[in-house]
Amino acid sequence: MSNSTLLDNIGCLYTANNDGVKSYTDTKVFIKDGLISSIGKNKDCLTIDCHGKMVTSGFVDPHTHPVFYDKRVNEYAMRLSGSTYEEIANDGGGIVSSVSGVRNAREDALAKRLAKRMDRFIENGTTTVEAKSGYGLDTDSELKSLSVIDKVNSSHSIDIVPTFMGAHSFPSEFSEDHKGYIKLICDEMIPAVSEQGIAQFNDVFCEKNYFSVNESRQILELGIEYGLKPRMHADEFVDSGAAELAGEIGAFSADHLMEVSDKGVLALADNNVIATLLPGTTFFLGKTKYAPARKLIDAGIKIALATDFNPGSSHIQSMPFIISLACLFMGLTVEEAFEAATYNSAKTLGIHNEVGSVESGKKADLIIWDLDSLIDIPYYISNHPIQKVIKNGNIVFGA
Repeated sequence: MSNSTLLDNIGCLYTANNDGVKSYTDTKVFIKDGLISSIGKNKDCLTIDCHGKMVTSGFVDPHTHPVFYDKRVNEYAMRLSGSTYEEIANDGGGIVSSVSGVRNAREDALAKRLAKRMDRFIENGTTTVEAKSGYGLDTDSELKSLSVIDKVNSSHSIDIVPTFMGAHSFPSEFSEDHKGYIKLICDEMIPAVSEQGIAQFNDVFCEKNYFSVNESRQILELGIEYGLKPRMHADEFVDSGAAELAGEIGAFSADHLMEVSDKGVLALADNNVIATLLPGTTFFLGKTKYAPARKLIDAGIKIALATDFNPGSSHIQSMPFIISLACLFMGLTVEEAFEAATYNSAKTLGIHNEVGSVESGKKADLIIWDLDSLIDIPYYISNHPIQKVIKNGNIVFGA
């Protein structure tokens, strides 16, 4: 694409920002040097005819676990036979079952698989994605995972925001020595991750049988000292008090929240913590209890949406499908779900001044759809007709 491009003949342009969802009909978008220069003005430059169809900002997926080697199809089969995620994890499956693959894989092999996964995100309209480590669970493998994220980010069209998640689970060698593993995270991993200089965030799985509130606080507060911004997996299986901790430490995001308590809701609201909801996980695990989105919104909490893409509990990469689930099973309006998948998701990563909406000065990250209006996104469920995806002003998917 040339340095100057005009998107013309847009049927309807949808974007979200602090003022909510806005729409523009019969408009144009002018792109210059990868940024949105203006909306609605005529320019003499390369023109893309949108044929009267819908244009939106690209999706921002703020919660994924894409650095793994092998799929966990066997666990999916076990769940189809009646086993729960918790039962599989207790029998040696779950997060720790992906550890040996990451530890044993060469960096270039992991990078090749990660790049292919990023291709799939782009095809589904995701132009920015957060990516966690957390399947290495030793210092060398966590650093290797972050290095893989950095290498793919530098070579792929998608933007990847890296997160360190050594506190994802306890590896088998520390199954009887949780204090020893927490000491390893605090004394060795976090300083090494900070020195490496790739990770922007530090995430902890604060949950029963994983990391307690006090353990999570220790890891997150130390991360803050080392310049790693806090995020949290919170109250997924039980009310562990994680949402209250997220409010206490000022986390950028508290994620999952299927079992969040009233105290947790109040803590998130009082401290302006965004709730990142992951309906794909509930759906993929065959459960029926989704996060209480309406309750959170009514409390004044901003909602973000994410895929939670990972090999075990949500092998989903489509943000349009996540929007469908949010509308069908969490009571969100299509406008709320769209805002949650774009602008609010960017806010959880601290990059809402760069991406997440169609505004002058922001990156030209756009989707040209073969759809007419926003309601078509959840209506199509799983077959979402995307004509083109534009990242930083360049066509990265579509003819």
